[in-house]
Amino acid sequence: MHSFPAGSANSYHTLSIRPALASFVDEVCGTLARLCAYLMTLALMAICGIALWHHLPDVTAMETSSKTWSKAGRSTPAFAVSQLIFPGKTETYEVFRHPEGGRKDLFRWSGIGGTPVAELEIYRSGDEIDQVGSAAGYLAARMDPAGPRELEAAGVIDSKFGAVTLFRRVGGTEAARACLRFFRHVDEPKFRLSGWSCLGEDLPARRTAIGCILNRLILLTAGNDAKLTELFAHAEVRRSDCATSGAPALSADWVTGADNPHLRGAL
Repeated sequence: MHSFPAGSANSYHTLSIRPALASFVDEVCGTLARLCAYLMTLALMAICGIALWHHLPDVTAMETSSKTWSKAGRSTPAFAVSQLIFPGKTETYEVFRHPEGGRKDLFRWSGIGGTPVAELEIYRSGDEIDQVGSAAGYLAARMDPAGPRELEAAGVIDSKFGAVTLFRRVGGTEAARACLRFFRHVDEPKFRLSGWSCLGEDLPARRTAIGCILNRLILLTAGNDAKLTELFAHAEVRRSDCATSGAPALSADWVTGADNPHLRGAL
């Protein structure tokens, strides 16, 4: 008689379980591999983000510095002020330009020992944003960056460019209040005159000195700015003598008087 081979009782289940286990192991390995790749990608992105974050201040500083005022070493002087009103004073002339087209011509006069006695800034704006804010705050920062910002009105004088507003420091000693600030803005063309002066023994003399500075300001070259040329041409017709330029051409009331009353308050 022929004998029939007897198979194992669990052979069928063993053969069916092994492929399932192999497939499960492969799926787990694939999932782990994808998870590792995902985590490595996140780590790489985090490293790149941190590097860019640390580099961002440098980029911002470069962009900011490229849009700030810088001294123009080879610019031709566009204005001049007669030296007859500054006997014995040293004059410096500097030009600053803005990438957006603005230009500032800056006069400074110094006395004995290099002590500053007066300053005049002629500003012609371009496409940049003029961040002056208040005239009083701007003039206070110009004269003394670390000093107080409180100024009060000190009257109005007439000049060949029209009425000019004066300011002085609030309170303090007479020496601290001796220097006057001035501000004059012209809408067309966009043109601004500002600065300060400590010239003169008393308030009327200081007012006259500022009027004299502005009346003796002349245009050397306007380039292609026809409106600026026209402005100075009309201004020359209005120019008065230095001896009387500080007196207000308007009515000497409480607004334009030589010394404004305290009820006007600080600006």
